[in-house]
Amino acid sequence: MSYRAPVKDMLFDIEHLANIAQIAQMPGFEDAGLETAQAVLEECAKFNEGVVAPLNVEGDRNPSSWKDGQVTTTAGFVQAYKQFAEGGWQGLQHPADFGGQGLPKTIGAACIEMLNSANLSFALCPLLTDGAIEALLTAGSGDLKSVYLEKLVTGEWTGTMNLTEPQAGSDLALVRSRAEPQPDGTYKVFGTKIFITYGEHDMADNIVHLVLARIPGAPEGVKGISLFVVPKFLVNADGSLGARNDVHCVSIEHKLGIKASPTAVLQYGDHGGATGFIVGEENRGLEYMFIMMNAARYAVGVQGIAVAERAYQKAVEYAKDRVQSRPVDGSVNGPAAIIHHPDVRRMLMTMRASTEGCRAMASVAASAYDAAHHHPDAAVRKQNQAFYEFLVPLVKGYSTEMSLEVTSLGVQVHGGMGFIEETGAAQYYRDAKILTIYEGTTAIQANDLVGRKTARDGGQVAQAIAAQIEKTEGELNKRDSVAARAVAKRLAAARKAFLDVVGFVVQQGKASPNAVFAGSVPYLMLAGNLMAGWQLARSLLVAEDLLPKGQDAEFLQAKIATARFYAEHILAKAPGVRDAIVEGAESVTALPLEAF
Repeated sequence: MSYRAPVKDMLFDIEHLANIAQIAQMPGFEDAGLETAQAVLEECAKFNEGVVAPLNVEGDRNPSSWKDGQVTTTAGFVQAYKQFAEGGWQGLQHPADFGGQGLPKTIGAACIEMLNSANLSFALCPLLTDGAIEALLTAGSGDLKSVYLEKLVTGEWTGTMNLTEPQAGSDLALVRSRAEPQPDGTYKVFGTKIFITYGEHDMADNIVHLVLARIPGAPEGVKGISLFVVPKFLVNADGSLGARNDVHCVSIEHKLGIKASPTAVLQYGDHGGATGFIVGEENRGLEYMFIMMNAARYAVGVQGIAVAERAYQKAVEYAKDRVQSRPVDGSVNGPAAIIHHPDVRRMLMTMRASTEGCRAMASVAASAYDAAHHHPDAAVRKQNQAFYEFLVPLVKGYSTEMSLEVTSLGVQVHGGMGFIEETGAAQYYRDAKILTIYEGTTAIQANDLVGRKTARDGGQVAQAIAAQIEKTEGELNKRDSVAARAVAKRLAAARKAFLDVVGFVVQQGKASPNAVFAGSVPYLMLAGNLMAGWQLARSLLVAEDLLPKGQDAEFLQAKIATARFYAEHILAKAPGVRDAIVEGAESVTALPLEAF
């Protein structure tokens, strides 16, 4: 099946929920209105549908391979990446000063979704490069920027992030890689890094590794970690590539999914030390790496939406073609396509509503990011920054958990054929599983939501968002439509459940940390569900306003139906989750350890 980018839905979100017209009034984004968004998205759709998507199945069947330290990517990847870079897609939302197009994240996020829907394995290479660019823009010296940024922004070179070691997964306090200062101001880097996405490949001339390591005498724990640029090839004074650096790929992993993306084990310093260049100040590496991680966390949430969209499209196509059984209402006299059966419709609507809800949430988050960085009013910037930061763990955590349910339903719609690899439904399910794990597991996102985003400010940002949601409920309740009233009812119940949990987190955080963290992931799921449901409620209001104006009636009616389904079947679960968190904490830790 070929992928068709949901450009119409993306543009609806960008125009009506993310308010691209307001973004286009901010300094630096004057040319980035709806017209630009439409032109960019249509071009992006053409490229991903025609060039990248056809490589997806091939990458799963014939993944990247490693031999004698070299990685060969799937046939077709090198050529597709060349077209990706030449098309300017890597630099879409990076500064024009370094060869980018300087477009807002609100437009860039939609393009990232398309790339990941087309081919999740392929899209991981640009995703990591984006993170490296962000870190260098924020903390890199003038020299580092002049040597590396333009090559990364244009896609001529690619970037990686090197955190994990065999003994240091999520706990970066255990990082043991070391960096020894040299008389010329460089460092010699030694150590082993694992799970390095595109740590070695054949798609670009150079790979710029951003590596966490300790300088001798640095403080223990996370306060003693520094960040270094360690290129695969050193760069000569004239910008040409010089000697091979002492960093080598010693193997790549064999994985459940995303098989075409090489996940490398990198060895630094086996032949005298890899030459590294410090980013920013010593011992502030984790702070800088978090810039990359936050950029990547948002992008991984978008990956969840992307793979869910692809699974949904495939399931709809199959449900329209597969003939099986007579419909229960007798509407067809004899066996009919399975899309006539109510439970298949329920599954497809769950897939559709979940995907559209998360896409809307991610689009609004991107808009907040743009306002936080470009709005002329400092107070507005601050408010949007807080909103964006609250949404990041939800976009990452909720959207990726959602993708597992949606891709699993995609297999279920196919029935037994879904379990057969040839149909392709299983690949989306396998690929989706990594999304809840890398760039911080769902529990790590939930820890962030509980600690930094809720308890730290006494729930103020959470309560301010709830107040905005209540305003949307008021607008819904003014409408005469059955759909608006139905959505208002479920939205109000979910908001109240959310506020109860926020109160529980704030009150019990210090007194009963185990009780709060026993429900941290359910809290993230409740909050993500509410935010996605809120955005679909807003989309219903917009669709009802546009319908009488004679616009695309079929699309708008589908928006209204999808929002109502989300409210009645997905958002409706929120009060039960609230009960489990607030009243069920004790049973999580009641069983003695020795009883397991």
